[in-house]
Amino acid sequence: MGDVSILSVGIDIGTATSQIVLARLVLANAAGCFEIPRVAFKDKTVLHNGVVRLTPLSPSGLLDGDALRKIAEDEYRAAGVSANDVDVGAVIATGEAARKENAAIILESLAGMAGDFVVAMAGPDLEAVLAGRGSGAERASRLNGSAVVNLDVGGGTANIALFKDGAVLSKGSYDIGGRMVRVSGGVISHVSDGAARIAKTAGISAVPGMAADLRLLRDVCDHAARLLEEALEDKTPSPLLASLVSPGASVFRASLPIDGICFSGGVAECMRQGQGDYFRYGDVGPLLGEAISRTRLCSAFRRLAPAETVRATAVGAGCYSAEVSGSTIAQDDRALPLKNLPVLKLNRDEQTRCYEGDSAFLEEKIRGFMAQNGWIWPALAFRGEANPSYARLNALAACLSEALAKTLPPDAPFVLVLECDTAKALGQALRARRGGGAVVCVDSARVETGDYIDLGRPLMGGAALPIVVKTLVTGC
Repeated sequence: MGDVSILSVGIDIGTATSQIVLARLVLANAAGCFEIPRVAFKDKTVLHNGVVRLTPLSPSGLLDGDALRKIAEDEYRAAGVSANDVDVGAVIATGEAARKENAAIILESLAGMAGDFVVAMAGPDLEAVLAGRGSGAERASRLNGSAVVNLDVGGGTANIALFKDGAVLSKGSYDIGGRMVRVSGGVISHVSDGAARIAKTAGISAVPGMAADLRLLRDVCDHAARLLEEALEDKTPSPLLASLVSPGASVFRASLPIDGICFSGGVAECMRQGQGDYFRYGDVGPLLGEAISRTRLCSAFRRLAPAETVRATAVGAGCYSAEVSGSTIAQDDRALPLKNLPVLKLNRDEQTRCYEGDSAFLEEKIRGFMAQNGWIWPALAFRGEANPSYARLNALAACLSEALAKTLPPDAPFVLVLECDTAKALGQALRARRGGGAVVCVDSARVETGDYIDLGRPLMGGAALPIVVKTLVTGC
C-alpha cells in the first residue's frame, strides 16, 4: 500500500481578518508487513500562505458572501490550483464573524471550495484547538512531554488550549481581542460589550464618540490582559472573567502546572512587531499586545516561539482539521461523503445494554435524541470492547440493527463510530442484517455527544476514511 498525497485547504474567516492556507498531506500505512493496515498522516507541508485580508463586510456590517468567494478564488489562482484539486479541508468562521446574523452565508458562498468538507462555523473550543495546532504548541507538548498553553488572541476573542503530550486537556474562549475597541479619526467608534464591562469594572469611561485617549485605552487593555493572566490561574474565575466567557465555549481550567506558553493570533503578531502607531489597525490590538507583554503571562512561563501567529488558525484548519479512521473500517461508497452528522454517544453502561441485546432501550434513546435535533439522523458512537466474542459481537449487531432500522429513515445509512478497532467486524455483521442498506462503521475516533462529524470519500484503496470532528456547528 503506497503513500497517498492529498491537497487540503484551511479557510479562516475571523473578526478582523480572513486568510487561506493550502497544504499537502501525505497518508501512509504505519503498520508492519504482516500487520493490519494502520493509516496515518506521514507528512504535512504548507504550500501556499494566502494574503491576510480584512474580513469583507457589507455597509450594514454583515458578512459579504460575494467578496468572500472572490478572496478564495483569487488565492486558488495565486496558488495555481482549482477547487476541483482540493480533497479535504475546512472553512471556519471564528470570533465575532461566527456570530454575524448572516454567518450561514459562508456555507453558501464557499460551497465546493474545500473539497468534501465544509465546516460552516467552528465553535470556540474547536477554534482554540486548531490555533494551538497551527501555532506549534501541540507539537511542542508532544515532542517534550510537557504541558504547553496556546493563547490565540484575535480581533474578537482570546482562545486558550492546554496540551500535554499532544493531547488537549482543557480549552476555553473569552470575549477579549484587539477589536474590542475600534478607533477612527482619533475617536472611539466602537466598544464591544466585553470591553464595556471591563471598563465599567475598572471605573473607566470609554464610549463611542469619545476622543481616543492613549492613556485611557492603555488602561482598558491592561485590565483585559490581567484577566487573561487570571484565566491561566487554577482558581475559580472572578465574576468579570466569568461574564466574558464566549458563547458556547468551555471554561478553561489549568489542571496541572504549565511548562510553556505560546502566543498566536493577530495580537501576537502585534507583540512580535513591537511599538509603532498604536492605532495603525483602527483598533487597540497593538495596545493589547503590549499590555500582555507586561503581564506574568510573559514572565512566569517559558515562552515558546510560534510557528505561526496570525495564520495559526488557518494552518490548523488546513493541516490538522482532518484525521483518518483506524486500522479496520467498513464503509459503503454510495453513502459518502457525509456531512454534519450529530453524534449520539453511549456511555459505558448504555453500551453494555446494547451488547446484551436491549434494542428497546436504544430505540427510545435514538428517538429522543432525534426529536431534540430536528429529526436529523445521528452517528451512533460508543467505545466498544477490544476483543468481543463472536456471539457478543453478533448480539450487539442485532441490537443496533433493530433499533436503527426502526428509528432512521429507510434510505439513511447506519453510521457507527467506535474507539476500539472492531469496526470492520461489526460493520460486516450489520451489513448482513441490513440487506442492501448502506453501513459506514469506523474506529479509532474519539467523539462526544454534541459533536458533529464529516466523513470523506475512502482513501488508499478503501483502507481509510478522512474524518473531521467538529464542536458546536451552527447555521449549516
